[in-house]
Order: sequence, then structure tokens, then C-alpha cells
Amino acid sequence: MDDLKQIEGWKEAWDAASRQKKSKSPTGTEVVTPPLPDTPEELIDNAVDTLREDLSEELLGQLSQINPYRFERVVLDLLFAMGYGGSRAEAAQVTKKSGDEGIDGVINEDRLGLDVIYVQAKRWKNTVGRVEIQSFVGALAGKQAQKGIFITTSDFNKNAVEFANAVSQKVILIDGARLASLMIEHNIGVSTIRTIALKRIDSDYFEET
Repeated sequence: MDDLKQIEGWKEAWDAASRQKKSKSPTGTEVVTPPLPDTPEELIDNAVDTLREDLSEELLGQLSQINPYRFERVVLDLLFAMGYGGSRAEAAQVTKKSGDEGIDGVINEDRLGLDVIYVQAKRWKNTVGRVEIQSFVGALAGKQAQKGIFITTSDFNKNAVEFANAVSQKVILIDGARLASLMIEHNIGVSTIRTIALKRIDSDYFEET
């Protein structure tokens, strides 16, 4: 044994063999350690994520079925809930109807109307490409606007995203997934059906005074 201990790498090999031996059952079969179960909090978080994903899909399904002017109102309600457009009446006044299955107009960035944002929304199934973003940026230039939001129920391809990031104007692209997420966050088209309060021990309550 003393001679074996002089061999380089002996200790590492011995430790590895010991660990392997401990992982075997008396019958020689390998013992598989089951993964630790999720905590109750993790189970709740996972369930909430799943429900949110399902709700997002349902929202996009609803948006694909409503008429263009109804979709226009949804986008307007969302922007107003996010703090744009001043009052609800002012937001409605600055947004102009268009006939391209969406909206095409401007909305106040703040309550004082210090700046405006040009908004375009397309209720599409196909991916939005660079051509559509170029046209939108051209519309911004024509109105001497520096900020724009392009909203779609589908998504944007790589060229569209790269072009939006490269132009001098500030152009925000909102795809279907983000649109649904914002609607859920700001309670547009959704309602709360259940609230769960998680409680824990209040250690301050039990402290001696």
C-alpha cells in the first residue's frame, strides 16, 4: 500500500473508486439519486408562467379575429394605460383612423404634449420585413418626427430589427409576443379571476418587548 501511494494520480483514482463504490447498491446495480422536488413557491411560479403563456396565445388569437378598427382601439387603450396621450379623450383625438388594418397616427408622449410619437400597427400573420420598417421611417421623416412605435401581431425578421436599430430616429418594434405581454401587464383585454396571498411567519410579532 505504501508503494502504491507513491504512484502519481493514486489518490485521485482511489477517491473516484470510493465514490463509485458508494453509489452502488449491495446488489451491484447503480443507485440513481432522484432529483429534488420543486419547492411549493417554485411550483406556483412555474404554474403562473404556464398560465401566462396560454393567456398570451389566447390574446393573439382574439386580436387576429377582431376588425381593424377594434384593433385600433386596443392599441390606443394600451398606449393610454402605459401613460401616453395625456387624458383618454386627448389620446383618442390625436390618433387618426386609417384603412390598412391598423392605426396610423400620432399620440402625445406625455401629459403636457411636449413631444409626440408616430404609431403604426399592423394586424399581420406574416413576418414584418425591412421594407415595411423603411416605409415607416419614411413616414416619420415626412412628419419631422423622431420617435415611432411599430406594433404587429406577428413578428419582425432580422433585417427589420437591424434597420430599426440603425436609423437616426428612435423606433420601437413591438411584436405579437411583447404586445400580449404588455396587454397582460396593463390589464388590457384581461381580468383577474383569482388572487393568492402567500404568507409566512412574522418573526417581529413573536419578539419579546
